[in-house]
Amino acid sequence: MSDTSPTTPGPGPEPFRLSDGDLDDLASTLAKTMAEVKQHGVILDRLGSEPDPVPAAGQQGDGAPEAEAADAKTDGPASVFILALGGEAYAAELAALADWVNYLFLPVYGREISTMRPWCAQWHEHPEAVARLHALWLAWQQFTDTEAGLSGPSTWHRDHLDQTLAHLRAPDGPFAACTTSANRPNHRVLATPAEVAA
Repeated sequence: MSDTSPTTPGPGPEPFRLSDGDLDDLASTLAKTMAEVKQHGVILDRLGSEPDPVPAAGQQGDGAPEAEAADAKTDGPASVFILALGGEAYAAELAALADWVNYLFLPVYGREISTMRPWCAQWHEHPEAVARLHALWLAWQQFTDTEAGLSGPSTWHRDHLDQTLAHLRAPDGPFAACTTSANRPNHRVLATPAEVAA
């Protein structure tokens, strides 16, 4: 004969407990994951703000299959380098770069201004400075990411920062005709060989 008496609920399962060390590891992993998600969001925002590539003359309607056109659009932008951007994409990238330069780069690495180490507060009007600072910022994003490992920041300083500062702040660099003293602000974009020849 089977037992038909109602079953009484017994004690439930024991609550799951983590040791303090495991909890710290979990918190660290969560923080790293959140930082990666934030970085991916920045990259996606940057990619989303770029206009669709405009086909060259003669490419539209020349009988090319639609699949090839779709493949070209899914490949993404040809470059993330600021000099390859135009219009609104360039302006958005320059604004993001300016935030990095003004709020991280200059407060940490902006040494005293002198004739041997000039700087220009209007650096964004010097194409070479924009190009070099943008390349430095892109490298900073890569080498300060957790995927770069523990030596990433050291590699960034050695291979990217030191070289960029040496070129930007050289007496004959892009700021050569600009500020040589914090008390005498000056700004002048020097002519390039292409402008002199024209």
